[in-house]
Amino acid sequence: MADDPLIRAWRPLVPGVAEVLHAHMTSHVYPMHTHEAWTLLIVDDGMIRYDLHRHEHGALHRAVTLLPPRVPHNGRAATSAGFRKRVVYLDATHLPASLIGPAVDRPVLFDPLLRQRISQLHRALAEPGGELEAESRLAFVAERLRWHLSGHAEPRAAGLPDGGPGRADVAQRLRELIDAEFRDKVTLRQASEAIHAHPAHLVRMFSREFGISPHQYLTGRRVDLARRLLLDGMTPSTAAATVGFCDQSHLNRSFKRLLGTSPGRFARGGPQAG
Repeated sequence: MADDPLIRAWRPLVPGVAEVLHAHMTSHVYPMHTHEAWTLLIVDDGMIRYDLHRHEHGALHRAVTLLPPRVPHNGRAATSAGFRKRVVYLDATHLPASLIGPAVDRPVLFDPLLRQRISQLHRALAEPGGELEAESRLAFVAERLRWHLSGHAEPRAAGLPDGGPGRADVAQRLRELIDAEFRDKVTLRQASEAIHAHPAHLVRMFSREFGISPHQYLTGRRVDLARRLLLDGMTPSTAAATVGFCDQSHLNRSFKRLLGTSPGRFARGGPQAG
């Protein structure tokens, strides 16, 4: 009997991401099929053989594979050891249909920086409450994919055409938006629409202006408020919900990362009555 594949799949609360899939396959063979979304795939171990548009390809370790929507393909392990893969399925808000042709012609991309960014994206997608970080990382991944497929010059550091908002202006407007909304859900897509700047440009300019990424700044604001609420006697679970964390465990991880201790120990560390 064929071995059952080990699969973990979920739909994160990140605009434009239809699905995330992590899988370890050994004997399973995918028949010819299509996806409505773009299939962005990296292989962590082994190799995948597949046919795309009547041509055979290989999804390799250290490479990035991008399969376009609605183009039939199949897949199987190249060796008996199988393969481990991580996949993000992206909708057309990140990659337009005009790039389907170039992706059919060249689905395998050898770009260490792109692969590193995709791996970082997966870590953010797997982190509860990490939606803003995932959006930020996805913006840079999508930007680099468009560069590969469009044949244009490498993405400019400035990010916007001449005459667009300056770095300080864009960064300040994003900071003001986060300051006003950090207790609620803050998305990069909403910020991009409000500020009229590309998501990758927003992240790049904010990080250069303030020396910290937008998601790090957001987390810092939440932890800063949480510590005051804890000292006022609020429980960690209530504080987590009040400041915008998805649950107490997310508060615990972020709190310890910034302050080196748990919220409970922090709240109990005051002077003792004599």
